Amino acid sequence: MAQTAMKTEPQGTDAVAYLGGYMEHLALIERLHRLLLDVVKDEFERLGIIDINSVQALLLFNIGENEVTAGELKSRGYYQGSNVSYNLKKLVQAGYMHHQKCAVDRRAVRVKLTEKGRDVRMTVAQLFARHASLLQKKEILGVDDLSDLNSSMKRVERFWTDQIRFIY
Repeated sequence: MAQTAMKTEPQGTDAVAYLGGYMEHLALIERLHRLLLDVVKDEFERLGIIDINSVQALLLFNIGENEVTAGELKSRGYYQGSNVSYNLKKLVQAGYMHHQKCAVDRRAVRVKLTEKGRDVRMTVAQLFARHASLLQKKEILGVDDLSDLNSSMKRVERFWTDQIRFIY
């Protein structure tokens, strides 16, 4: 029996150009994420805050005033990494978060920011506000540009989520 080779490469110049654009998009997402972490890290180093890393600072920023379980961090989109337990443990040990057993499910632990954690959140919020102001002032991104970018990124997010969800 002859096996039919599965074609995985796009055909035609339009498809090749589209693939190239998509690959550039993927590389930009990765670079922007790494740059965001570096921007946060640099801000904290400038302020002399060295007992927290940029991933942990963004986690605190995303949690905000909410009280959540570790599982909810991913489902609510607050944290996308694989080592959430490690980061939560470090944040609790450093005094940035409170933790307590969940009253409903004693196996689950609920976490929320301490005053120290809210200070970090405010630092990140102020950094982002400065950046937003500069982006607008320097006319790097307009309101419509941001709306278009966010809309496009949400469509890619939905596509990727569907790819994960319906793989089996």
